[in-house]
Amino acid sequence: MKQKVKRYKLKRELNLFTTTLYGVGIILGAGIYALIGVAAGIAGNMLWLAFLLSAILAFFTGLSYAELASSYPKEAAEYNYTKKAFNNKNLSFIVGWLLIMATILASATVALGFSGYLSNLIGGNIIIIAIILIVLLSLLNYHGIKESATFNVVGSVIEAAGLVFVALIGLYLFSDFSNVNFFELPKTGFTGILSAVALIFFAYLGFEDIANVSEEVKNARKIVPKALVFALIISTILYMLVSISSIGVLGWEALSASKAPLADVVGKAIPNASILMSIIALFATSNTVLILLIVGSRILYGISSQGDLPKFCSVIGKRGTPYYSVFIIMALVSLAILIGNIGRIAMLTDLSIFMAFFFVNASLIKLRYSKGYKPKFKSPSIGNFPILAVLGALSSLYMLFHFNKEEWLMELGFVIVGLIVFYLFKKK
Repeated sequence: MKQKVKRYKLKRELNLFTTTLYGVGIILGAGIYALIGVAAGIAGNMLWLAFLLSAILAFFTGLSYAELASSYPKEAAEYNYTKKAFNNKNLSFIVGWLLIMATILASATVALGFSGYLSNLIGGNIIIIAIILIVLLSLLNYHGIKESATFNVVGSVIEAAGLVFVALIGLYLFSDFSNVNFFELPKTGFTGILSAVALIFFAYLGFEDIANVSEEVKNARKIVPKALVFALIISTILYMLVSISSIGVLGWEALSASKAPLADVVGKAIPNASILMSIIALFATSNTVLILLIVGSRILYGISSQGDLPKFCSVIGKRGTPYYSVFIIMALVSLAILIGNIGRIAMLTDLSIFMAFFFVNASLIKLRYSKGYKPKFKSPSIGNFPILAVLGALSSLYMLFHFNKEEWLMELGFVIVGLIVFYLFKKK
């Protein structure tokens, strides 16, 4: 007699508080700790405006995600949205693949940010430190979503406290804002601001990842949209305050040249306090890497469970996690880290994201006029016309023109690899 194989499912462990902190944790650590220095070099004194414009773009698409998540609360969110809207497996796979690539590249970017802060404290090879971090956090990802969520709650509180600390230092204690013209355009003019937006948008990535853990959220149709909006609002307020504070304390030139920018901001204001800020930044960046690793493995799981990637990627172990997907993502992120250039990897991430966001917004527009579509949350509209989704699609399309030829060629290579994997598996 054939023995019945026990099948495991993902566990619904996340509530509104932990889901919101999940979003806040990934958004805050993904950008401002790792990229504020690079962004300051592009936007200069108007770094705050680049953060504001990026937030507006994020809200356009964020509210589309909120609506779609209230209708289809499943892992591999973008893959499912485009599949429901256009009923085209090729298109939905490409969108899902873009998000897998974006998650892998984002994990590598933030892991390198972590390495920058740690090597600033104790020395060591940045690439090796980043890979060790990926291995350790992948083991935590494998161990279970509840344990990962506990780490995320602690990490999110610490990283948010660190940003509040930076903001208070600059706004109330040490900055002489009369010496800084916050309306001075960079040398490249407003085009430079838009180029900074293309990079800084990375700092808001994470709101979409809330939708990719829907199958691990209690009452996901209600909680996921709320958590998504709350996470974006909290992150935007903190980013605006910190960008103004950092320029006020350090100046954009010194900020852009710094290996550990926020640590240097605090260190200039309070002698020897930079060590504390570096430790906080380590929590922030490692927390974000963990969430990205979780999301990447869940997207891989979600696409596999619907038959468009090898079936073993959707196998759930006794810990309640898709362990094959967990370790595949670990290996791919480790390879991406070898690129080494944090700015280049971040730009490639954003390119993938803007392409995927265009299709997410297009999916919402299409579904609004489809029979049987009844979301529990609706993005602001004029009648039934989803105006913010249209603005999200147009702005995502517009931002695609702010990437250079090399980045487009690398992105094309990622897409071609994805299509080869898809058709080889489909043929098999």
